[in-house]
Amino acid sequence: MKNQWVGALFLLTACTLSPTIPQNGLRPSAYPLVTIDPYTNAWAVTENLYDAAPQHWTGKDMPLTGILTVDGVDYRFMGASSPTLKTVLPNAQEAGWSGRYTFEIPEGDWTQPGYDDSLWPEGEGGFGTPQVSGNRTEWRSGTVRVRRPFSLASLPEGEVCLLVTGNDSAKVWLNGREIYDTGGKSRENDLAALPAGALRKGENVLAAAGVNNQGRAILDFGLVVRSGGAAAGQTAQQTAVNVQAMNTDYRFTCGPVELDLTFTAPLFLDRPELVSRPVNYLSYAVRSKEPHAVGIRFEAAPNWALDQPFQAYTLENERQGGFVTVKVGSQAQQVLARKGDDLRIDWGYFYLAGEEGLDKASGMTLSRDLGTVDKAEGVAYVAYDDLYSVRYFGEDLRPYWNRNGDRSIYDALGEARDAYPSLLRESRRFDRNLYREATEKGGPHYADLLAVAYRQAVTAHKLVQGPSGDLFWLSKENNSNGSIGTVDVTYPSAPLFLKYGPELVKGLLNPIFDYAESGRWTKPFPAHDLGTYPIAEGQTYPYDMPVEEAGNMLLLTAAVALYNDDPDYAERHWETLSAWAEYLSESGFDPADQLCTDDFAGRLAHNVNLSAKSILALAAYGKTADRLGKREEAVKYGVMAREMAVSWLQQAADGDHYRLTFDRPGTWSQKYNLVWDRILGLHVFPAEVAEKELAYYQTVQNPYGLPLDSRQAYTKIDWILWTASLSEDNETFMSFVEPVWRFENETPDRVPMGDWVWTDRPAWQAMKARSVVGGLFIRLL
Repeated sequence: MKNQWVGALFLLTACTLSPTIPQNGLRPSAYPLVTIDPYTNAWAVTENLYDAAPQHWTGKDMPLTGILTVDGVDYRFMGASSPTLKTVLPNAQEAGWSGRYTFEIPEGDWTQPGYDDSLWPEGEGGFGTPQVSGNRTEWRSGTVRVRRPFSLASLPEGEVCLLVTGNDSAKVWLNGREIYDTGGKSRENDLAALPAGALRKGENVLAAAGVNNQGRAILDFGLVVRSGGAAAGQTAQQTAVNVQAMNTDYRFTCGPVELDLTFTAPLFLDRPELVSRPVNYLSYAVRSKEPHAVGIRFEAAPNWALDQPFQAYTLENERQGGFVTVKVGSQAQQVLARKGDDLRIDWGYFYLAGEEGLDKASGMTLSRDLGTVDKAEGVAYVAYDDLYSVRYFGEDLRPYWNRNGDRSIYDALGEARDAYPSLLRESRRFDRNLYREATEKGGPHYADLLAVAYRQAVTAHKLVQGPSGDLFWLSKENNSNGSIGTVDVTYPSAPLFLKYGPELVKGLLNPIFDYAESGRWTKPFPAHDLGTYPIAEGQTYPYDMPVEEAGNMLLLTAAVALYNDDPDYAERHWETLSAWAEYLSESGFDPADQLCTDDFAGRLAHNVNLSAKSILALAAYGKTADRLGKREEAVKYGVMAREMAVSWLQQAADGDHYRLTFDRPGTWSQKYNLVWDRILGLHVFPAEVAEKELAYYQTVQNPYGLPLDSRQAYTKIDWILWTASLSEDNETFMSFVEPVWRFENETPDRVPMGDWVWTDRPAWQAMKARSVVGGLFIRLL
C-alpha cells in the first residue's frame, strides 16, 4: 500500500476534517502503536495493520484485534490470528519441575523410558548458571544430561509442542526418539511440534542434553498445546497511515463505511505526571454517505501481562469509576522477580477500558454498538498498572504517577478520560510544531525521522521517584544487555530531553550521582550502569568505560546548567564532578586501551574521538565553574582544554582528515563528540576541524549512511546525525540525513527503529527500540 494520506484526518474531538496534520513520507521499519514503558509497548511491523498481530519490541506478539461490524458484516482492521499455548508440562519459568541429572557420560541409552537413573542426583529444573532466568540447579560448564519422567492419563487434544530453552545448545529425546536439536545454537523458548505417535498415554520420559562452552548456561524444557484459529472476519482495506511524534493514524474502508483509527500517547516531556501516566488512547471515528448499523470491538490477549504466553493468568471484567474493563494478569504475580533484556512484564495488570454505559467488556473483548449512523466516534484506553516498577538498592519503587501508593489505576484512567479532548488537541499541535521546526532545520526527511523516533526514545524509560525525592528517569538498554540507567545510553538520548524536558535530563543523571555519592560506587570515574533492568543494585556490565562515562556526565551536567538555566544543579554535585574532572585531566587526553560507547566495535587505545570528548568535557566543567563563580577552576580547566586541543590537532592530523587513533595513520572515524563544542558554546576547536572532517566524510559515505569509522561498513544512525550537525548549512546536513532516511524507508528488517545498521546495504545489524534515537533530535539544539 502506498504510504499516502488520502484527504485529511477526521479530528475526533471536533468531528471535522483538518488539513493541518503533516504527512510523514517515510515507510518506517515499525509503526508505534502503544508506548507506555519498556515493558508495555506494541508496534505494527507490517504495512497493513491487519496483516499480523502487533508485536512487543522484543518480537513477541502482543495480540490486539479490531473489528468493525457494518450491517452485520465483520471487517477486521487490526491484528491477525496469534497462537495460544496451554501447558501440558510446565517449564521452570512457569513452575518448578524435577528430574534426574548427571554431568558424567552415562553407560547405555540413557534416553529410553526404562533406563535405570536411580544413581543420578535429583534436581529442580531448569539447570544453568546463577545469573540466568529459570536456573534452579547449578550447571556451569560441559554437558548436563537430564531425564524427566511424566505420566499422562489421556493424550492432549491439539498440536503438542516441545518448549525448550538451551544455551549454548541442546538436544531432546521423547521416549528414546530424538525430537529436537538446536543445531549447536542457543535457543530461548523455542517451539517444536512433536512427531506423530511420539507421545504416549501413560508413562513417558523426556531426556535432554545441554552443552555449555563458556559463560551463561540454561537447559529448560516442557510441553504445551498450541492452538490458534483463523483471524475473524474479512479484512478492511487500509488506505492510509501516518506517523507523527505523539499520534499514529490509520484510515480504512470497511464496505460502505470509512474508519479512522488513532493511537495517541500524550508524552509531553515537561509534565512528569503525563509521562508517567500508564494510559494510551485508542480512538476511532466512522463516517458514511448514509446511515448503517455499525459496531466496533477490540480483543486483546493475556500476552500483554505475561512474559510467555503459556503462563497461567487471571481474567476479570470490572466496573469501576465509570469504566468497564478487561483486566488480566499473571496468576503468580512475582513482582520484580526477574531481570534481563528479552523479557516482558509478568506482574501487575493489563487493562483494556471503555466507558460504562457505552461499552461492554466480556472476556478479553471490549465492544460498542454505535447504532445506525452516518457518523460516530469513540475512544478506548490501553493501560497497565505495574504496582512496582524498579528495585533500587533493596527498595521497591512505585511508578511516579502512584509514587505514594495512594492512587488506583482507575484514578489514572479517570484523569486520562477527562483530559482526552485537550490532550488530543495539544498532541496534534505538538506534532505540527515539531515537524515544522525539524523541516526548517533539516528538511522534510529529517522531520520524518524525528516523528518516528519520538515515542520510541521516550518509552524506553521508566519514571520513578528516588528514595530522596529526586526524579529518576531510568532507561532500559533494550536489545543490548538490558542494563538499567546506562550512562552511555543516556548520553546519545539526551538531545530529545534537553529540547523538550530538561528536568528529565536531571532524572537521567540523578541515580548515577546518587550511586557515586552514597559510597556504593568508589572508582574515580562514573559507573557504566546501575544494574540490569528492572533491578538497580549496582553495575552489572562487566567492563568499565572510564573516559567515556566521565566525559558524558560532565558534558550533560553542563548542558543541564545551560538548558535549564540551573548551574546550582552542578553545585550540588560539585565534589563528585571535580573528582571526575581530575580523572580526565590525568587520563582523558590519550585514552588507554578501553571501551567507549561503541563497545561492539571493540577496545581501542589512543581513541581520537574519545579524546575529543574528554577535552570538551573539561572545557564544559570549566565553563560551569565560571557560572558558579569558581574562577580559579574555570581558568585552570579552560586553559587545560585549549592546550589539549592544540596537541589533539597535531597528533590526530592525517592529511585531509583526522585519524581513528593517534597512532594509526590512514584511518578515520566520525568525530561526533565535537558537536558539543557548538552546542555549549565552548569554542575549543577551530571551525576548520569540522569543515575538514565533513568534506572527507562526503568521500567515504555509502548509499545507506556514513560508516562509524574505517574498520567496518556498519554505523550508528544517532552518531551520523551528530556528525551531520557539525555543519552550519542545511544542504550539508541533509546530505547525511538522506541515506539514513533511505535506509529506514527501504530496510526489510521490520523492527522498531534500529540504531546499529549497515551502510552498504539496507540491513539492520542489531540494537532496536532503544532510547538512543533521541539523539536524532540534536540538530534542534
